[in-house]
Amino acid sequence: MRAAWRVADVRAAERALMDTLPAGTLMRRAAGGLAGHCSRLLAERGGGVYGARVLLLVGSGDNGGDTLFAGARLAGRGAAVSAVLLASGRVHQGGLAAFRAAGGRVVDGLPDRADLVLDGIVGIGGSGGLREPAARLVAGLPGLTGRSGDRPPVVAVDVPSGVEVDTGDVPRSVGLPSTVTADLTVTFGCLKPALVVGAAAPRAGQVELVDIGLGPWLRGTAAVRITEWSDVCDWWPRLGPEEEKYSRGVVGLATGSATYPGAAVLSVGGAVAGPTGMIRYAGGARAEVLRRYPSVVAAERVNDAGRVQSWVCGSGLGTDATAATELRCVLAAPVPVVLDADALTLLVDGSMAERLRDRDAPIVVTPHDREYARLCGEPPGGDRVGAALQLATWMNAVVLLKGDRTVIATPDGRAFANPTGTPALATGGTGDVLAGLLGSLLAAGLPAERAATAAAYLHGLAGQEAARRGPVIAADVVAALRPVIARLPR
Repeated sequence: MRAAWRVADVRAAERALMDTLPAGTLMRRAAGGLAGHCSRLLAERGGGVYGARVLLLVGSGDNGGDTLFAGARLAGRGAAVSAVLLASGRVHQGGLAAFRAAGGRVVDGLPDRADLVLDGIVGIGGSGGLREPAARLVAGLPGLTGRSGDRPPVVAVDVPSGVEVDTGDVPRSVGLPSTVTADLTVTFGCLKPALVVGAAAPRAGQVELVDIGLGPWLRGTAAVRITEWSDVCDWWPRLGPEEEKYSRGVVGLATGSATYPGAAVLSVGGAVAGPTGMIRYAGGARAEVLRRYPSVVAAERVNDAGRVQSWVCGSGLGTDATAATELRCVLAAPVPVVLDADALTLLVDGSMAERLRDRDAPIVVTPHDREYARLCGEPPGGDRVGAALQLATWMNAVVLLKGDRTVIATPDGRAFANPTGTPALATGGTGDVLAGLLGSLLAAGLPAERAATAAAYLHGLAGQEAARRGPVIAADVVAALRPVIARLPR
């Protein structure tokens, strides 16, 4: 897994590392990496560095210094580089001197044309969004044109200016933009939360990490860890020659109803794609489930379903007295449980929520923002990691807070971000598929946080795969899960 670190931890690591190095070494490393990525981007777009028109938006402090030193390197390779100084009285003097010595020009405003724009307005020390005149300059960037008449790419230096670095929040604005939206962010030393979670993450565009030697100096606990393909490969259960259907795990699903049979079919579809050897279904959509998946063992009630190693409860279950009784039966079982959709609505009842805190077996809850608001009395807000951690502690459960950058939080204070989400998954029933897959992973023996992170990762890949074929419905995600999972090592 990769990790993203809070500003205070990054600052402490930078100070510790700088004490061991000659002055200016870190800035030179950062600027070199930044210039290299800019050169590659210009080459990919055709024409290369020589003769390219590069515009720097330069703020104060080290972030502006990184930008100016990178601009000097590009100018030395033949680019025509100009810089708008947004804090001329506090500009990094060494960077400005190097920039001018390399032939860079200081200008008063946006030119008509540019092939590349570097956002060095505000670094990791900023907060509160862009202010004038930076916001007005950023508002004018879409009017620039490049060599081919298209909009020039924007490269953010360390983080897109204006975002809340530790939370990934984006300040609200009226009229002028509150943040930069980048095509590429070149970040230094380590990832920051705003690059991987919250509304800020999509504004970072593609993220490239420049190693400046910071890693050994980072101390404490990362703000959030990011799931990778290699993690899922390592965790996925391997089949041995001695396996049989029960040893692979049995997952039970108390989902769907006569009113919402599709939820049962979709959740079973997610479970079928997982690693378990047997699926038991309990609910009012037995006929529909068996018609689609004849290998499932079906019953009418949870207590009649037989032994399982995990339960999935809630998708399309309803919220009437019968549904509440089924949820109580699921919570009484001494096995891991996934609670989704209607089960979360039923948990708003305080007596039902108390049952969660009294359980010994793991629980995973899977709210979207509106369900989170019903559980907590307010939406998650801009700090999605903090919100998920708060709910995880209160419920004594692993929380999978769904969204474009799904966050998984544990009761002991760990947080994970899923990088594979896609807006294509914002359609009815896809959460049912996710819940079924998650339940299958729990039944196969994965710890709750690994089951949740792996399920979110693979579900996101399936959403991406389905979106390549056209508009997505939940059944497309079920169909895409099998080829995605087939790529895992056996």
